[in-house]
Amino acid sequence: MTATATEVRAPAPTARARPSLGARITERLSGGVVRVFLVLVGLFWLVPTIGLLISSLRSPDDMSASGWWTVFTKPSQLTFDSYRRLLENGDITHSLLNTVLITVPATVLVVIIGSLAGYAFAWLEFPGRDWWFLGVVSLLVVPVQVALIPIAELFGKIGLFGSILGVVLFHTGFGLPFAVFLLRNFFAEIPRELLEAARLDGAGELRLFARVVMPLGGPAIASLGIFQFLWVWNDMLVALVFTKSGTQPITVALQTQVRQFGNNIDVLAPGAFISMVIPLAVFFAFQRQFVSGVMAGAVK
Repeated sequence: MTATATEVRAPAPTARARPSLGARITERLSGGVVRVFLVLVGLFWLVPTIGLLISSLRSPDDMSASGWWTVFTKPSQLTFDSYRRLLENGDITHSLLNTVLITVPATVLVVIIGSLAGYAFAWLEFPGRDWWFLGVVSLLVVPVQVALIPIAELFGKIGLFGSILGVVLFHTGFGLPFAVFLLRNFFAEIPRELLEAARLDGAGELRLFARVVMPLGGPAIASLGIFQFLWVWNDMLVALVFTKSGTQPITVALQTQVRQFGNNIDVLAPGAFISMVIPLAVFFAFQRQFVSGVMAGAVK
């Protein structure tokens, strides 16, 4: 008896493609070992901050006798006497108040004026709008150092040199080009239909800006506010040129104390830590809005 049926062979299994070298490296790098390594790098990056904090909690005698790391074996060295002396130092406390009086208005003015200008450049029609915007953006390339002497002479003639108002106006003027550039590009991504619907409901431009554009632009505005706050708070060059003894911010006051470092080490350490921790607190307080503003537009 002969077989009449044809033999059906199953298809041979295809060889599994071997992942590329880059894919294998990426897979290995996404493991727990790398995460532990990144955590260690982050902790190493925080060592100066931790050292400054511990130094601010030690007495001048302990700081001159040994390094700050000895506190882990002798925790009795920790004391708040340095912070008490700091609060009794009128120059430092007054300079800290000056820093707040400079930073907060300079940040608020940049956010408000930059938001209004960004909305105007994004959605209002007026002659030469694009050319005006290019002119504002071109100011981003102007270095601060170039304008120090001319503006100092101008402020001297109008009576603003050495005043807090003069420093605020300088920071506001140099912060506006970036603010307009950032917010104009963000506001331009708002759907036109949403704005047209608000106009059909009878909303004017100011109401449209306050009720629709500002809430939608919250992440970008928060990012701008954080950037401006950090720039102004940590500034020393502009404050060193435009302030006097009674209007100096904390950065200049600490630099003045450095000249007498041997006698003021118990004031410098806590003052420097407070000067650093306040902008860090502001950043972490608005961290979520900052990340949203940076990532805005990345995913459609």
